[in-house]
Amino acid sequence: MRQRYRKKAHAHVIAVQLSLETEGFTYHKWGAEQRCKQDDWLVNNEGETYTVDAESFAKSYRMTTPGIYTKSTAVWAEKTVRAGIVPTKEGESHYRRGDYIVSNDEEGSDRYCMPAARFEAKYELDRQENSDRIA
Repeated sequence: MRQRYRKKAHAHVIAVQLSLETEGFTYHKWGAEQRCKQDDWLVNNEGETYTVDAESFAKSYRMTTPGIYTKSTAVWAEKTVRAGIVPTKEGESHYRRGDYIVSNDEEGSDRYCMPAARFEAKYELDRQENSDRIA
């Protein structure tokens, strides 16, 4: 069952927008080829580097100081029971049993996956929102 989570207060990323005249680039991550386009964001998340679609970044992050951003919106996530692949805006991501499939919206679109240890270190269950949904 997908539940709502919030980023923990200490979690932030370093990010730079690729505001260059470019066709973008491709790179290999999460078991597949990823694609980055002009105006997407290059993110360093505690040593893990990847790109984020410009629209997704604008909706989900806020600047705390120049170059430092915090995820300001909730995510919806569920723990997987088997390995698989999830399509993303940048390509696709391969996940293992026990990882989380995370979505930036309640409908489950704009998805990506994350290893359980990393997800649980960065996110906490939004207890109030989840109890309101169950009631």
